[in-house]
Amino acid sequence: MVPVDWLLEGPAFVRYCCLTDLIGKADDDPDVAAAYRGMIEDPLVASLIREVNEWEHQYPITRHNDAVHPLHKLVFAAGLGVKRAEVEPAITAIMAHQSHEGPFQVRISIPKAFGGVGVPKWDWVATDAPLILYALLRLGVRDQRVMRGVAHILSRIAEPGFPCFASGSMGKFKGPGRREDPCPYANLLVLRMLSQLPELADTPAARRAVEMLLHHWEVRGEKKYYLFGIGTDFVKLKAPRVWYDLVHYLDTLTRFPFARGDSRLREAAGVLASKADREGRFTAESVWTKWKGWEFCQKRDPSRWLTLLAHRILMRMSA
Repeated sequence: MVPVDWLLEGPAFVRYCCLTDLIGKADDDPDVAAAYRGMIEDPLVASLIREVNEWEHQYPITRHNDAVHPLHKLVFAAGLGVKRAEVEPAITAIMAHQSHEGPFQVRISIPKAFGGVGVPKWDWVATDAPLILYALLRLGVRDQRVMRGVAHILSRIAEPGFPCFASGSMGKFKGPGRREDPCPYANLLVLRMLSQLPELADTPAARRAVEMLLHHWEVRGEKKYYLFGIGTDFVKLKAPRVWYDLVHYLDTLTRFPFARGDSRLREAAGVLASKADREGRFTAESVWTKWKGWEFCQKRDPSRWLTLLAHRILMRMSA
């Protein structure tokens, strides 16, 4: 049971996504247009957009689960359905920082212990570049520069899936894992990028990345790759989709029709479905504390945003 009426009583960003993603109304529908205006005028969303548009002045990433870094705020805004015009300053700044290889850059500081130089610079690694490309594609920015970035990311596929990889300027950079292992988070982000490119969604690279993640579910509790495991923390419901967890995992994999019939994905979706209350609502089990003020950043009451994400996943599984 999808609690549509309850969702439509929520914040404008929930109403907008409910109308477009769950009900299937078009952007030119009066109710959708009104919800979009309300979303853009919401103080939380307006502040989010302002921060994203300060892209050029972002602070350096030192850990990729920094949930309030402008990278993750950009991705969240794009995922909400914010239009390109709202974040044009950010897009201009992103395009000014394209590496010679193709992927776009963030300000990042990699410790010397991991092969970096220990000082902030504009560069990229596998745990940020696919997210920037996802956001650009989601915002409707698709040109030769973007597709060159996509092509380079896809060129890094390996036999077990995408490894931990980075720009050539990073030298011997390697995350905290075995070099020959795949990185679950990198595979998840590459697939999130590919979800915006239907013509590439059933390619060998996509299938290999999907299989890597489904196999990780199969051997959960036994295998960690680059510190990423599937255990009790993984299955806790959490928003926004920043790190390697159940909601991010399912929301990404269910976008690939060929994966939906797999018994491993059905099992993972069953874990999500089991967390609904009698009214079909879902409550956060973990929060990113720096998103305080957003309705999903609390564990007392059901969250409309998490409920929307969960039902969107489950609707795909039943399609």
